[in-house]
Amino acid sequence: MPLALLALAVGAFGIGTTEFVMMGLLPDVADDLHVSIPTAGHLVSAYALGVVIGAPLLAAVTARMSRRTVLISLMGLFVVGNALSALAPGYDSLLAARFLSGLPHGAFFGVGAVVATNLVAPERKARSVSLMFLGLTVANIAGVPVATLMGQHLGWRATFLGVSVIGLAAIASLALLIPRDHTHAPAVGLRRELAALRSLPVWLALGTTVAGFGALFSAYSYITPMLTDSAGYADSSVTLLLALFGVGATIGNLLGGRLADHAMRPTLFAGLTSLVVVLALFPLLMTTAWGGALAVVLLGVAAFVTGSPLNLMVMEKAAAGPSLASSANQAAFNMANAGGAWLGGLALAAGFGATSPAVVGAALAVLGLGVASVAYAVDRRRTTTTPTGRERIVATHVPQRAEAGVGH
Repeated sequence: MPLALLALAVGAFGIGTTEFVMMGLLPDVADDLHVSIPTAGHLVSAYALGVVIGAPLLAAVTARMSRRTVLISLMGLFVVGNALSALAPGYDSLLAARFLSGLPHGAFFGVGAVVATNLVAPERKARSVSLMFLGLTVANIAGVPVATLMGQHLGWRATFLGVSVIGLAAIASLALLIPRDHTHAPAVGLRRELAALRSLPVWLALGTTVAGFGALFSAYSYITPMLTDSAGYADSSVTLLLALFGVGATIGNLLGGRLADHAMRPTLFAGLTSLVVVLALFPLLMTTAWGGALAVVLLGVAAFVTGSPLNLMVMEKAAAGPSLASSANQAAFNMANAGGAWLGGLALAAGFGATSPAVVGAALAVLGLGVASVAYAVDRRRTTTTPTGRERIVATHVPQRAEAGVGH
């Protein structure tokens, strides 16, 4: 695997750290800015809104730019957003800075995934994507706990300054390691990128992302009360247990990337099925301390096995213009975050118990399986068999390798 993937992983590490660290800093931020914790929680929503808006918008605006230049520019915007967060004089300015920090998130992962797949041989595409996302999962193991401790001891502003430094390191890595000749602007431009989004298989892949990862966030958003109220853990143990989730996510991410290169769709179905099983078992597992810890790890593994095949599927279904579709998939991840958390919260508010969000998550994972099955059926209908018995896709498109100008 090329060293350029390390540069993408460093950027992903910084983005993952700033995305998730706010959850642990909410009490400190609320106290310092004299707002309530629910009001401070809007800072999380502002970041997610920035991701949803910025992912397709920035990918569209930069459609004809060199992808290397785009990645460096996006990371520069990320550094500015986090630096402004550290210097924000009040709540409103911090809210705006968090929105700005979220804008480059989706486009970075979307464009980065396309670059990653163009740097390797076709049989290693899923693994290349998983290695980029390795930075995101490792952020949950090391980046978020360290940044949270930094915020608690040095102040929350120090955390965002630290994240800005990570962003600067990512810019240097991208400039040094991303080869110029593999990241020329695609000849198809914005019109072909937009045309790719009109494809039904692309939207079915995006729908699978929303339902599948909505299942994860329905449970993960309320993992703390599950661990404390049901499994009996003390509040002080939660940070370590969340690091265990990061371990599971890292395992699932690497496993999913390797398996998807051999069998993309079976890996996706297996991941979604395992997610249904794990979430359905949450009410039972959360009755003991060891079961709660096991549930957290298994949730990370099951959810992130699906990550690489979902990203790869979206890019393949939009092969004529993958950058915008891949970025839209990152927006779909954040829609899943917001929607899953909302549905899980409804179950809690209705009084169904601390583990009820996991049951809601299991239902969402079943929905994801249903959408993935429809996508499979649509693909079968679009496939004809030639007299020689070889499959031929009826809908034509520009091959990704040719579009990127890269030969393997």
